[in-house]
Amino acid sequence: MGCRDVDRRCRIEPLWARVVTPTNGVPHQHSKNETSSPAAARRDPSPVGERDARADHVAEHHRLMPSIRRVTLALVAAATLVLLTPLRVDAVPDGAPDWRLPAEGASVVAAFEAPAHDYGAGHRGIDIGPVAGPVVAPAAGVVAFAGTVVDRDVVTIDHGGGWVTSVEPIAPSVAVGDAVEAGDPIGTVSTGGHAPAGTLHVGVRLDGEYVNPLLLLGRVPRAILLPCC
Repeated sequence: MGCRDVDRRCRIEPLWARVVTPTNGVPHQHSKNETSSPAAARRDPSPVGERDARADHVAEHHRLMPSIRRVTLALVAAATLVLLTPLRVDAVPDGAPDWRLPAEGASVVAAFEAPAHDYGAGHRGIDIGPVAGPVVAPAAGVVAFAGTVVDRDVVTIDHGGGWVTSVEPIAPSVAVGDAVEAGDPIGTVSTGGHAPAGTLHVGVRLDGEYVNPLLLLGRVPRAILLPCC
């Protein structure tokens, strides 16, 4: 039975306590307690399959969280180890020669690119230019080779301690066995090889393995661990 405006119960009855039967598309209204009841759950307008999918997704999320945390911690630890581990090219080993670029006023025009393996592609040295004056010995040593390799002339200097520098293309003015000091002329820039005209390709080996020549100039930046957040 409906209530009239004069009925006191109409004025004090909480609005949320009203239950209106759905009619002509009007949604069902219920109390707070009713929303948490099993009957309210049965009146969830979402399709049953959609509710089940949501529940499964939540359960799967909680199940995977420990694994995700472990993987994340492992990745962070691995990245930290890589950044903190000193690379060979990050520091000059004891006994390295007092080395300089073999051309006055030249700068690097092509950087060193370490190959993935001994026969992989890469740039086993640096290209420097422009070279206008004489080519000089980058460090003291003994000329180990001065001659033609395929299509260009090469001068190789053994600095001792396993350190060797090769410079090309160069018309040599020295011979095998000559002792040279840093800055002594060893030839003039020539043509051939991959280096553009007016530039030199300079390679450095330590115990037969190519390393970045800029290591010896102190130009290779050290790896620094930065804060992640």
